[in-house]
Amino acid sequence: MSRIGKKLIELPAGVTLTVDAANVVTVKGPKGQLKQSIDRDITLSIEGSTVEVKRPTDQIRHRALHGLSRALVNNLVVGVTTGFKKELELVGVGYKASNQGNILDLSLGYSHNIVFEIPSELKIHTTQEKGDNPRIFLEGSDKQLVGQVAAKIRGLRKPEPYKGKGVKYKGEYIRRKAGKAAGK
Repeated sequence: MSRIGKKLIELPAGVTLTVDAANVVTVKGPKGQLKQSIDRDITLSIEGSTVEVKRPTDQIRHRALHGLSRALVNNLVVGVTTGFKKELELVGVGYKASNQGNILDLSLGYSHNIVFEIPSELKIHTTQEKGDNPRIFLEGSDKQLVGQVAAKIRGLRKPEPYKGKGVKYKGEYIRRKAGKAAGK
């Protein structure tokens, strides 16, 4: 049995979880409301402040969906209570980031600035302190959306292996290459 699928999901105070006939899970909490469609064979049983995800049989398909469905529902609960955050760091001389509302303006060494529109569900702010790399902070209740937007921003200038320049996640390790060998 799936180890993740067996875990119970605790619902904090102020969070409500409902499942409709089409197996769409709706979670409401202090940070908003999220919906997620799960497979029709997977069932959720709500007892008090705990939710248990159950599968009908031990078929490979059901076993595969068991842990996935539990993780998706748990991400909804965590999203409406605490939310998710990603932090990106711009490494390179002259790399800059600024934002006006949900419009992100990036200077990444190209001949022009890149203007990137952030979805309205996310909050963004940038910092640029002297002696430190510029940083971009993304916050939101939807884990998939936060990760997707962060990946798109990182994809505008991926970190390169020779000098390590580019947009990277905070704490990300970049494997470095040696570069040119010295002459004989």
